[in-house]
Amino acid sequence: MSSRIILIGPPGAGKGTQAARLAEALNIPAISTGDIFRANVKGETELGTLAKRYMDAGEYVPDEVTNKMVADRLDQDDAREGFLLDGYPRTAAQVAELDRMLEGSGHELSAVVELTADTDEVVARLLARAQTEGRTDDSEDVIRHRLDVYAEQTQPLTDIYRERGLLREVDGLGEVAEITDRILSSLR
Repeated sequence: MSSRIILIGPPGAGKGTQAARLAEALNIPAISTGDIFRANVKGETELGTLAKRYMDAGEYVPDEVTNKMVADRLDQDDAREGFLLDGYPRTAAQVAELDRMLEGSGHELSAVVELTADTDEVVARLLARAQTEGRTDDSEDVIRHRLDVYAEQTQPLTDIYRERGLLREVDGLGEVAEITDRILSSLR
């Protein structure tokens, strides 16, 4: 059975960890927009060169460039039978573009999994990670601001997918294996 899944959740909710575990369990590639950007920049592709100009200037990579990179990645052989997207879509315009991509290939999304987590717990996780990784720019104020921005930008997406009956809200707190089991159960 093929699965086409979007994984969303606030910073610190464990998306990266869960994406890797789910990809393995479902035998589909985990596709992160961050990884796509890095691969295109490293490979000096036309899109990578264009994206690098924006990234070097500290600006967001425009939707048009991001959409093309995602479309290219979803066209690769390993993603034809399914995928797990992490970090895309981030805007309503990207939702519409992903809809067009899937429609063009005759596919549709299976589910959108939102990892939910208590804000104070996520802040504690990110502060601990910042200390472990030496990320001095991740103060509590900065982390809380990032969480506010995430909530503001993501709410419209969760509303869209909830209305379509695709949204699965899963508690992102607990043991890693426990959370993976909750996600897999929500997909049945």
